[in-house]
Amino acid sequence: MSKADQVQFQGEKTATRQWYAVHTYSGYEEAVARYLKQRVEMLGMEDKIFKVIVPKEKKVKVKGGRRQTIEEKVYPGYVLIEMLLTGDSWYVVRNTPRVTGFVGADSTKPTPLSKEEVDSLLSRMSGEEESKFKVDLDIGDLVKIIDGPFKDYDGKIAEVDEERGHVKVMVPIFGRDTAVELDSLQVKKI
Repeated sequence: MSKADQVQFQGEKTATRQWYAVHTYSGYEEAVARYLKQRVEMLGMEDKIFKVIVPKEKKVKVKGGRRQTIEEKVYPGYVLIEMLLTGDSWYVVRNTPRVTGFVGADSTKPTPLSKEEVDSLLSRMSGEEESKFKVDLDIGDLVKIIDGPFKDYDGKIAEVDEERGHVKVMVPIFGRDTAVELDSLQVKKI
């Protein structure tokens, strides 16, 4: 480590465990987390760098008429690190491949995330999918079908099945109302 790369932090002896956000090249968040974990292990920094996470949450999307649960990054281009901020730990993180820097007004003095921010994010990440689906539709509501073979048709809700997250929509086809069962994510209230 050259003298120019060394950063001296005030109160290094009394550093406390805090969370910091690190900016990465977009799309390389997983790789940065993997590289950083390897570097921590290789350099014996387990006593200064504790956790490295890519914030993700589960979302439900409809693809091809089927409901799929996918993991989506909460903050693309960022990795969160729980660490004691010292010159050594700063250097290890800052010089990890594809890391562009710490988040903060001054890259040599990173700003820690607040406890509220971290708690909110961690609870958002661990949110388990509820067994009941939230269907914000009622019988009689007018809807537009936005996915599937009946896309762009308008209809009226005839039934709501909250257990399965499905709705039955009455769609006028050839002058007669026809019941079509759809996922609640395939319709939008008009």
